Amino acid sequence: MDRVIRRRAAAAAVAALVLPLAAACGSSDDNGKKADSGASASASGKAPAADLTVLAAASLTDVFKTAGDTYMKENPGTKVKFSFAGSQDLVAQVKQGAPADVLVTADTKTMDSAKSEVGPQTVIAKNRLVIVTQKGNPDHVGSLKDLANPKLSVVLAAPSVPVGNYAAQVLKKQHVTVHPKSEETDVRSVLTKVETSADAGIVYKTDAATAPGKVDTVTIPDSQNAVASYPAAAIKDSKQSAAAQAFVKWLSTPEAQSILQKAGFQQP
Repeated sequence: MDRVIRRRAAAAAVAALVLPLAAACGSSDDNGKKADSGASASASGKAPAADLTVLAAASLTDVFKTAGDTYMKENPGTKVKFSFAGSQDLVAQVKQGAPADVLVTADTKTMDSAKSEVGPQTVIAKNRLVIVTQKGNPDHVGSLKDLANPKLSVVLAAPSVPVGNYAAQVLKKQHVTVHPKSEETDVRSVLTKVETSADAGIVYKTDAATAPGKVDTVTIPDSQNAVASYPAAAIKDSKQSAAAQAFVKWLSTPEAQSILQKAGFQQP
């Protein structure tokens, strides 16, 4: 009964975040019925037909929209909706019983905190950090050490956010102390702040690539960098277990990997 109460309480939060990939992307019927794990195969025979809700890290926003379109074309009868946010917020929703089918986070630590709510994890991609600055890099930021300049307005993600945790690791490794102007709840918020007001920030390489002409990018050498791993897992409470597992499995296929790597993600 507690599980049902938590699920109802979390449903509204997820509904506000879910972004349909296409106008045709529907949900379950008015009685809340969904295909169960024994759902019939789609017309392509590749995956059970289902309406899937995927909770995914904010840094996957652009690439997963492309991946989702591809998956739906390959599997007529399957519809995919995404809810993008900071990984820590997504895990909190899962723990509250949010009605979702798949979870993809930007680090294994955050996914591990939901071990009792998800099935086996599969790392589907990796990523690295970069420094982003105002367009033209007017403050001539060239390295992590430059971020310690008290005259700079630096924005980071909060330590509870995967990218914020990674940033804290690399800064500590280089003995650099930064007093951020703000600590954001996800990587896209950091990027937006640098585009509009802050002097610099630390984001994933793939996020910087989504803002050409809006920010400048400063590479962090591999010897000073951190590697972000993206695990995916089906949610145990999903009423569409087979379809959820099929989507997680597909994320490791050559076609899905090609989409991820074209967006700048590294092989898992």
